[in-house]
Parts: sequence; structure tokens; C-alpha cells
Amino acid sequence: MGQKVNPVGLRLGIIRGWDSNWYGGKKFADKIVEDDKIRRYLNARLFKAGIAKIYIERTLKLVTVTINAARPGLIIGKGGTEVDKLKEELKKITNKDIQVNIAEVKRPDLDAVLVAQNVAKQIEGRVSYRKAVKTAIATTMRSNAEGIKISISGRVGGAEMARSEHFKEGRTPLHTLRADIDYATAEAHTTYGRIGVKVWICRGLVYGKRDFFTVVPDSKDQRLGGGGVNSPKRAPRGPRKSK
Repeated sequence: MGQKVNPVGLRLGIIRGWDSNWYGGKKFADKIVEDDKIRRYLNARLFKAGIAKIYIERTLKLVTVTINAARPGLIIGKGGTEVDKLKEELKKITNKDIQVNIAEVKRPDLDAVLVAQNVAKQIEGRVSYRKAVKTAIATTMRSNAEGIKISISGRVGGAEMARSEHFKEGRTPLHTLRADIDYATAEAHTTYGRIGVKVWICRGLVYGKRDFFTVVPDSKDQRLGGGGVNSPKRAPRGPRKSK
């Protein structure tokens, strides 16, 4: 199953939390549509800020939007003026009070959304897809990722017939539920058609219980790679029996 389903959805409630936290009630469908409008609007308006995740929490009258971005300065603006504009624009979409929180993505090379967008942007800029992918893989592995896999589909390199190509380094154990696999897709719009980019990044193994309802990732969270300083010690092996 790990090879066939979305790695994020498979780990919901185990090591991953939800991007939207609220109780739907009778207006469940309306709230889902509203969340989608908020996300589409923010991704289009703040494209240059490198948005990785948008978390949405709701109370009766307040909508709290937390934006995780690689370049938060572009969202905040001088003296926070851009944030105030953003609040007013989101108020028009939702007709509710809006609170906007902004968090910085400390290591953008370990975020699948940002890596996929970066590769897609380079392909759109007519960079060789092999060079773009290999650069992304090298940068991610230098940031202490356990493994990365990138798949590119479409008329790769302007070929007549569409095909898929896969690039991989390290380990990405999709069946292991405690493996912190980040997954994202992006599209490159080229003159010869649309090219799809998929990225899987393994950021280590997660031990211990996580709080799924904190919207900003906790720095104390135990996201440990194999053999790290804080990783659990294995029981010592006994002497091997000779055959």
C-alpha cells in the first residue's frame, strides 16, 4: 500500500496532523470550499514567498491562518503592512475575523513542496531536467535527509512521446509508518506541454507521541534519523552461535 497511496494521507493520525483543524457540523461542505479558496488565493498571491504549508484553524467567529514560508519577510513587509492588507483581503473571502500567523521554514531543502516547486521552476526556465533534478537531490542530501526520490512525467526534454523518469538517492521507506516521508507535486508549464514533478523526502524516523493539533511545528519534536545522537539504543546482541 505504501507505494500506491499518498504518503501524507497514510500517516495521518500516526505521525502527521491535519492541515485544517475544525468541527464542520451542518456547514461542513461550505467550510471545505472556503479553505480551498483561502489556500488557492494565498498560493497565487504569495508565490514568490515560497509557501510550504498553510494551516487553518476555526473557532465560532475567528479563522486562524498559519503560513509556513521560506521567505517570510516578503509576506510581513515593512512594519507588518503587508500582513494587514492580507487580513483585509481574506476577510472579504470568508466574511469572518482573520488572524494570520507566519512561521519560517528553517530548512527549505527538506520540504518536498519547495523542492518540487524549485525543480518545476528550473524546467520552465529551460534548464536541463537532469541537471535540475540532480542539483535538488544533492542539496537535499547535504541537508541530512535520509533519502529522496524524484519522478518527472510528460514530454521530458521536448520528446515526441511522453514518458516518466525516476531519480533516487538514499532510502525512502514508504511502507514504514513511523518514517517521516514528506511528499509533494508540482507542474512545469513549458512550450511543449505540461511536465509533472513528484518529490518524496525521507527526513528520518519519528519516535514518541506527537501533538497533531499544534499548527506551528515544535522545535523539540523528536524527528530522529537512524543512528542519531538521541536515537533509542538497541539492545546489545548476544554472542553468535557458530554453525
